[in-house]
Amino acid sequence: MNFKDYADILHFAIEKEKEAAAFYTECSRQESFAAIRQMLADFAAEERKHQEMLEKLVAEGTAEPAPEYKFKWIPDIRRSDYVEDIAYRPGLAYHELLLVAMKREEAALKLYNLLQDKAASDAERRLFKILCQEEAKHKLALETMYDDYMAKMGD
Repeated sequence: MNFKDYADILHFAIEKEKEAAAFYTECSRQESFAAIRQMLADFAAEERKHQEMLEKLVAEGTAEPAPEYKFKWIPDIRRSDYVEDIAYRPGLAYHELLLVAMKREEAALKLYNLLQDKAASDAERRLFKILCQEEAKHKLALETMYDDYMAKMGD
């Protein structure tokens, strides 16, 4: 991936967040169980927050992304590292849906880490560090839900 400038990077990240929000929204519409629909809608809303943050940077022409953002360590329990990718289809079992979402968040985290490593400025590095932390939070939440569910099932 080669970017012309910081604005190009922002537009790329906006498209990635839009894609993630659209995925969770579409999955939510296809699910029959209210709790699963709500979980997916909540993840879509989180992705839209990221999109809005990025769009604000573009609109304001701000070089320093989210100066008020507080970083904190997000543990990686690496559950998604040990499962196979599965494709989403309506009617997946709850744990399978969690697997799909975990792998998507894992891929987003890897992408933003790669882009952070290739960043040309401190502002770019900060942007991708923020996005990495946000995706890591999602990944941890999903992996925790998966572990809790599997424990209830006796696994």
